[in-house]
Amino acid sequence: MTCAACVGRVEKKLGRLDGVAATVNLATGRATVSHPATVSVTDLITTVEAAGFTAQLPEPAPEADPDPEADPEDRLSPTDRPDAPGSQGSPDSQDAQDDGARAERHRLLVTALLSLPVLVLSMVPGWQFRDWQWLCFVLAAPVAVWGAAPFHARALRGLRHGAATMDTLVSLGVAASFLWSAYALFFGGAGVPGMTMPFSLLPTAGDGAAHLYLEAAVGVPLFVLAGRRMEARARRGTGAALRALAELAAKDVAVRTPEGERRIPVSRLRVGDHFLVRPGERVATDGTVVEGSSALDLSLISGESRPVEAGPGTAVVGGAVNSGGLLEVRADAVGADTQLARITRLVEDAQTGKTKVQRLADAVAAVFVPAVMTVSVSVLGFWLGAGAEPQAAITAAVAVLVVACPCALGLATPTALLAATGRGAQLGILVRGPEALERLRRIDTVVLDKTGTLTTGRMSVTALTPRTGGLDATAALRLAATVEQGSEHPLARAVTAHAEERQPGQPLPPVADFSATPGHGVRGTADGRRVEVTRPGDVTGLPAPLPDAVHTAEAAGHTAVLVTVDGTPEAVLAVGDALRPDSYRAVDRLRRLGLRPVLATGDRAATARAVAGHLAITEIHAEARPEDKAALVTTLKEQGGRVAVVGDGVNDAAALALADLGIAMGSGTDAAIGAADVTLVREDLQAIADAVHLARRTLGTIRGNLVWAFGYNLVTVPLAAVGLLSPMVAAATMSASSLLVVGNSLRLRAWRPRGAGTSARRPHSPRAQARWETR
Repeated sequence: MTCAACVGRVEKKLGRLDGVAATVNLATGRATVSHPATVSVTDLITTVEAAGFTAQLPEPAPEADPDPEADPEDRLSPTDRPDAPGSQGSPDSQDAQDDGARAERHRLLVTALLSLPVLVLSMVPGWQFRDWQWLCFVLAAPVAVWGAAPFHARALRGLRHGAATMDTLVSLGVAASFLWSAYALFFGGAGVPGMTMPFSLLPTAGDGAAHLYLEAAVGVPLFVLAGRRMEARARRGTGAALRALAELAAKDVAVRTPEGERRIPVSRLRVGDHFLVRPGERVATDGTVVEGSSALDLSLISGESRPVEAGPGTAVVGGAVNSGGLLEVRADAVGADTQLARITRLVEDAQTGKTKVQRLADAVAAVFVPAVMTVSVSVLGFWLGAGAEPQAAITAAVAVLVVACPCALGLATPTALLAATGRGAQLGILVRGPEALERLRRIDTVVLDKTGTLTTGRMSVTALTPRTGGLDATAALRLAATVEQGSEHPLARAVTAHAEERQPGQPLPPVADFSATPGHGVRGTADGRRVEVTRPGDVTGLPAPLPDAVHTAEAAGHTAVLVTVDGTPEAVLAVGDALRPDSYRAVDRLRRLGLRPVLATGDRAATARAVAGHLAITEIHAEARPEDKAALVTTLKEQGGRVAVVGDGVNDAAALALADLGIAMGSGTDAAIGAADVTLVREDLQAIADAVHLARRTLGTIRGNLVWAFGYNLVTVPLAAVGLLSPMVAAATMSASSLLVVGNSLRLRAWRPRGAGTSARRPHSPRAQARWETR
């Protein structure tokens, strides 16, 4: 496909099949087709071929091994084995693409070598020696026939199928210029010895037929071939992020077996296999660390720059780079089920879709080429009827054919989407499609879940207050953790985890005489001292400042835990779901974008008020069940709001699906991610504001591209029609318009979020102020 008219033809042909809907992307050369079972894939491919193109299915994901218990070495197919012939070769499809690129480059080089002398002699009258015109004719003939052969072939193929494209316009322009020049040389007097021809960028009336347009016959294919080559290189640049994702996948992996270590292709890896990841290697697939510890670099997957520590029991993601020690990992997902594969599919789907304005542009492009051909014939007839010289009439008609450019219309949206969705993926923002980008730009209300969205979703110690004159905080925490290690309660796990963070590498001593009372707490002997970790009752008898610590914890919606040692209250621990470190700045950035934050949580009102107070959110909906959240979204929409919902749990799925836009945290459940339009892969709430910024920038780029594409044709076609553009200048202008559109889209690859990392507005409440200062 070469222009939007090609896209329209394929979509139109497929759309004529019963129950079939198709979206075709010019920039990626991909089609997304939904069809009933009665229409087979073979029927779809045949229909595309009937439209004058070829089609094939994408390569399928690796099939499950019929015998997962087989020895990994036995899973090697003949071509997978390192010593197999051809094992190092590229796939056939890649070879074909490389061969095609080399052929295009060769055609462009030969065309340039033959065309440059013709252009120089035609444009510099002082260099026109005796019989120069015949040399130009000899050099121009292979350019007009062989150099422009791809345009002629595609034009004829289109005409056989009753359609016209940009190639039709180029082919007709080259043929008209060359055939008129041949007529002038052989029959019109332009071939006489000593003939000279002045040159002007504006077409001028000449002496009857004694005028040549060989510079147009060679200039049009030269400029269009050069423009399309540069355009193809630029378009490959817009998809660089997607190719980077594909390159993250490891090619082979060292699998540990009872007989020892063996390397097999990743495609042969199966769930349950144990594989090794050495320093500097990529994790082959999603799994769980069985042995070893290291730091993993996830920057290319989630946009998170900080390395993530991994040890036994840690879940790891395929594509992550091992920065430290040796890891043994158990494979939990392979092939299309991995997180990297899901990210790649989401990005591909987003790049295949179309915005509403692009559908309008494609509809215009579908009738644009026939309209241009009609205008060209009308211009030819008008000029001849007005008594103009034939060559002036032909010049104007050819210029109209060549200057009209639906290529820019077809590239305006897909190149911007390619660049934007790829850049979003690099930043940890996955957008399901262009419709989601449009809605993301227009939202004015954001409904935020609390647990797992604004907070970490994990219980942790948020405050530790020792009594005055008693044990210090570290000693009290260590005794409490020693007793709590005998319990599986979430509060107990939070206390022991906090102790390990405060004193890493120092194991807790064993606990003796341990007992637990449901709903009350635990007790035991640690380091020879009787320790109780319980819920505080009446706080009036507690030593200072423990009563205040209990009240502060309860006001924040957290759980207060009293640590008593040998019968003396020594400390109060506040345990709760802590806010994410970036929550305040993220909410503040949303406000500065003109968005209205709303907190909706199933948690208690006190907890909700505490979180809202920290984040300066004034609209709170606490103790909200899933159906309550869905009803809230409906109410906000009825009030005229364009609502986005941010959540991570199953209880958020209904609201996510009902909202104008659903945003899921990447750490959330599959149900939430499946119902969302945008997924935030990185654990950073500021990605919500980044996504809104990116959407606004992308839609602005698309609008700019389309304004240029439409405006270019509105200006240049009339200029060509009245004889103010020569065909050669028209060809250069046409190629430049497509390059400008692609170049404008490429700017999105370097886009950086605004406002992230800058000083945000200060919190309102003293408590929030204190949290802000510590941050």
